[in-house]
Amino acid sequence: MSRWIATFIAAACTLLGISAPLRADPAPEAHLRTANLHRAVEDGRLRQMIGQMVLVGFVGDSPDDDGYKRVVKQAEAGEITGVIYLGRNISSLEAVRQLNKGLQQYATAPLLVAIDQEGGRIQRLTGEVGFREVPSEATVAKTMSPDEASVVYQDLASDLSSLGFNLNLAPVVDLNVNPANPIIGKLGRSFSADPQKVEAYARAFIEAHRAKGVLTALKHFPGHGSSTKDSHKGIADVTKTWSDKELLPYKGLIASGDVDMVMAAHVINAKLAFSPDIPASLSRATLTTLLRDNMHFKGVVISDDMQMQAITDNVSFEDSVLRAVMAGNDILIFANDKHPDPAIPEKVAAILSEEAQRNPEMLDRIKTSYENVMRLKRKLGSAVSQETTVVRER
Repeated sequence: MSRWIATFIAAACTLLGISAPLRADPAPEAHLRTANLHRAVEDGRLRQMIGQMVLVGFVGDSPDDDGYKRVVKQAEAGEITGVIYLGRNISSLEAVRQLNKGLQQYATAPLLVAIDQEGGRIQRLTGEVGFREVPSEATVAKTMSPDEASVVYQDLASDLSSLGFNLNLAPVVDLNVNPANPIIGKLGRSFSADPQKVEAYARAFIEAHRAKGVLTALKHFPGHGSSTKDSHKGIADVTKTWSDKELLPYKGLIASGDVDMVMAAHVINAKLAFSPDIPASLSRATLTTLLRDNMHFKGVVISDDMQMQAITDNVSFEDSVLRAVMAGNDILIFANDKHPDPAIPEKVAAILSEEAQRNPEMLDRIKTSYENVMRLKRKLGSAVSQETTVVRER
């Protein structure tokens, strides 16, 4: 506990001197802010802030596996904000519980322990290991009322929490615009084509998880439901098929304060990004102007997996990291699925640190993301709240 407190106090002391964005201002205060920011670069505290922006997958399902040992060390060093589980990490429920206990035990700061547990085809924890599965979103909306769905989702959240998970990367709020969509409609991942119905069931999902202390993330912003392709496998362009009604569930849920996170999609939507080449996840017009400024979202923006082919086939690793952060993502996911790279946190930190030393805007973006993430982590419980109160919203 004392290590967590010391870490947050040290970080807060740095942040106290950098509460305003840098500008070309000759005033002494501006020079002082610049000095404080660059001092953070020099003494390594910037690396701690960047660490809170990186969420990774790992290889292994046992404490003895090298992949698990590596993420434990990264958590202890403050190089990651959390981990994401895939099926490969799950051998038994008790093994998962022990893995998560170990991660939190050694972490410098509270970790986000994430999983995609939507229901139906998309759930990493399955009946094969004794986990209570839930129906797909499509089935839930067809067979249950929102109140009945809430009971199912409270059981789900309770089961996740008992294993040490505190973030479910769900619900999907994509509208079922194209039932033949290979990654949404065909898999039953959408509640409905009706925005109001999607909002009602998503709210039941979110509030059920919140009651059990589990965070959630709306996906896939600004809408993946009309796509004809799968962004895991390459470019998915929704410019001609997308409509602004796909934003309605986001608008309603954000307005009511029911959103912890929004996940940015790797779909191209030139109507919003004002470019036929920039995916939403790398678009400042989409994530900052639309989501932050126009829709007034104050929570955490998290990218979809940055190793999906929609990104890796078209943008270099370095450029994708820089553009994602400048667009407005607070956390970048690297699931390490097909081509695992345990050195991802170090590579991301090196890229962002170098850029921050020459670009005050990047430095300010990192600070803002750090504050957004730490504010989110205060929702995880009273123990976390007490240890992160030094990080104030500015």
